[in-house]
Amino acid sequence: MPNNRIYFADNLTTLQSLPSASVDLIYIDPPFNTGHTQSRTQLRTERSEDGDRTGFAGNRYSTVKVGSKGYADVFDDFIAFLEPRLREAYRLLQPNGSLYFHIDYREVHYCKVLLDQIFGRESFLNEIIWAYDYGARTKKKWPAKHDNILWYAKDPQAYTFNYDAIERIPYMAPGLVGPEKAALGKTPTDTWWHTIVPTNGKEKTGYPTQKPLGILRRIIQASSNPGETVLDFFAGSGTTGAACLEAERQFILIDNNPQALATMAERFAGNRTIEWIGYDPNHPNL
Repeated sequence: MPNNRIYFADNLTTLQSLPSASVDLIYIDPPFNTGHTQSRTQLRTERSEDGDRTGFAGNRYSTVKVGSKGYADVFDDFIAFLEPRLREAYRLLQPNGSLYFHIDYREVHYCKVLLDQIFGRESFLNEIIWAYDYGARTKKKWPAKHDNILWYAKDPQAYTFNYDAIERIPYMAPGLVGPEKAALGKTPTDTWWHTIVPTNGKEKTGYPTQKPLGILRRIIQASSNPGETVLDFFAGSGTTGAACLEAERQFILIDNNPQALATMAERFAGNRTIEWIGYDPNHPNL
């Protein structure tokens, strides 16, 4: 029997259909309301004497555009869009459950005020800064190279946090802590230095704004236990589901973007633990 579900549907309607206190952890990466369409062009190269680039041993290649994936990232009232969905998220969490809300600097302050109203200010545990160093750099201001992840517990006195399960990372100055501590490594702080998904890596799906598995692994290991259920209702490329499969968690993913479902169908091809609702990964156009 499948124990994981992927919905091709409006997330608010689907959330309202799920039973209260039925999930242990929620991670969401909603659109950041940047005011434009998020897109990623997919390219491949072909051998050509008149090509536009030079490859190994001086061979010439042409760049061919295969296609693009994208979604509109524009809302007239972003907070009004989020509020009913976040209230459902609160209802769906188990008493010891957590929400990790992934956003960027443009909207994080508005979103935190909303989350304080829904969860209570005492339930706010961390603002995690995911810092990376990739992409263009503006010369008009300090280049923005981080995202914000707000962590809220439903009950700030009783929530899951598996400190001993968190992966350890190298010390930045190992010579200052001695060889024993340096070999063990340290637990991360609220600032996470982690690369984006590598352009040519196996993890890459081609979906815009895809988040790296390493970020989701850390969240899932820390704030859930094997066999528990993780919900992501802005599922995108399905990274939350991929991390859950590795960590032996169950998952519920929701998205209404056909390109997201097509990406997940390719990513999870052949996996029989998944029930697809509203979408047939073998016949996506039916």
